[in-house]
Amino acid sequence: MRTKYIFVTGGVLSSLGKGIASASIGALLEARGFRVTFLKFDPYINVDPGTMNPFQHGEVYVTEDGAETDLDLGHYERFTQVKLTRDNNVTTGRIYYSVITKERRGEFLGGTVQVIPHITNEIKDSIRKVARDVDVVIVEVGGTVGDIEGLPFLEAIRQFGLEEGRENVLYVHLTLVPYIETAGELKTKPTQHSVKELRAIGIQPDVLLCRTNRFLPREIKAKISLFCNVEERAVITAKDVDIVYEIPLVFHKEALGDIIVEKLGLPNRDVNLEIWQEVVSRMRDAQGEVEIGIVGKYANLRDSYKSLVEALHHGGLYHALRVKIRWVDAEEVERDGGSLLKGLDGMIVPGGFGSRGIEGKIRAVTYAREEGIPFLGICLGMQCAVVEFARNVCGLREANSTEFDPDTPHPVIHLSPEQEGVVDKGGTVRLGAYPCLIRKDTLSYQAYGVEEIVERHRHRYEFNNDYREVFKERGMVVAGVYPKRDLVEIVEVRDHPWFVGVQFHPEFKSKPFKPHPLFRELVEKAWERRTCGKEG
Repeated sequence: MRTKYIFVTGGVLSSLGKGIASASIGALLEARGFRVTFLKFDPYINVDPGTMNPFQHGEVYVTEDGAETDLDLGHYERFTQVKLTRDNNVTTGRIYYSVITKERRGEFLGGTVQVIPHITNEIKDSIRKVARDVDVVIVEVGGTVGDIEGLPFLEAIRQFGLEEGRENVLYVHLTLVPYIETAGELKTKPTQHSVKELRAIGIQPDVLLCRTNRFLPREIKAKISLFCNVEERAVITAKDVDIVYEIPLVFHKEALGDIIVEKLGLPNRDVNLEIWQEVVSRMRDAQGEVEIGIVGKYANLRDSYKSLVEALHHGGLYHALRVKIRWVDAEEVERDGGSLLKGLDGMIVPGGFGSRGIEGKIRAVTYAREEGIPFLGICLGMQCAVVEFARNVCGLREANSTEFDPDTPHPVIHLSPEQEGVVDKGGTVRLGAYPCLIRKDTLSYQAYGVEEIVERHRHRYEFNNDYREVFKERGMVVAGVYPKRDLVEIVEVRDHPWFVGVQFHPEFKSKPFKPHPLFRELVEKAWERRTCGKEG
């Protein structure tokens, strides 16, 4: 069967949910037995988002092969069975970097290098590169139709339809149909103008996903159909939902899967959405609630912790529990102490870079350790747990990470040897999947149930092995190591209900139908704390 292509664009405004819409389309196709993959185009000039501030970009999602990518790749992996790589996220910067490199090598010798055809050809090549061994490639074009930086990508996907044949290409446009409370009406004009902008570029959408807060009545769909030149049945309600994993079910109810299969000439197969029905049912019918605090530096932009939040909900889903998240700004803990942490059933100190808020994170770790609150430290959070334990249990009062105090007399966290002398910031940290061997007599082994795991990393600093014996004597156990270089991957504190710090990012491998073991265990221990009535 010839590979088919679905292009997802967005109009009116950003943050309508193109990533989740694309992921949900993938889920619908997998439910019919098709093999899918994804490609996200990001129009910014950065080569990748690795050096961008989370307040500007949100989470940086790390793939198995160590690519620093857009957070939408997290949606793709959570909603489907795909395992993505650096080829599945392409930016303007990466496209231009490649073309300019080719020009310097003389590949265009004698020619003038231009946006058309050289840039657009490079974009099309990136689409075909990910199309091997799959039935459908779902391509999300970042940004909003009308943005000047997105024009080369839109021109490229227009050309792609001509080259591959319209019977093999489907254009899906996500737009907004707002409900105006004062008028008591749904308004279609933003959608009309957005489609007009897209058609001016040369792209006629085949399907419209209309983001709205209610199911669209037939007369509204008929109006949009008439003015946008789209079949009425292909005007799909993309309704707001309380549970994000309900979106594939909403799209299925609107017959989106049937329309895609028909328009692309795909075999008409039975649909099995039982897994999504079960996920939504368990989340909706939760039997209890736990409150878990996330003590972070980017608490005011929750997209910075997108995968982390979803992983917590997955852990709750496993136990039929609702997870309530208390967002705690690490800088406020630094100023106000533990009062912001009282009453928590569990705590996470997540990753990050830079010194801002570090002492607040360390104070939060102290509170969790002393009050017996189930605790998970991730990446920088694990390093803060090590520093805290060194200061307050091992008696190394001036212990620190050399990231924050290069002259500390006790560098319990230090720069790994291969990072010394590295000047470039982009893509130079320890990235991607690494194996870890787990000791059997540990909480981590109880969670995973196996001795060897593989987890994803994104960090530059490591546990200093010179201090391993000191920590061991005082009750911090090295529960997991990267065997090739004997690097500490997991630490645990004895004489505590559940205290685990990991150097990797477990949230990147959690799915609603397969919760990550560490989040599953954290939620369970948080529930035990709540039901035992302990105060903290």
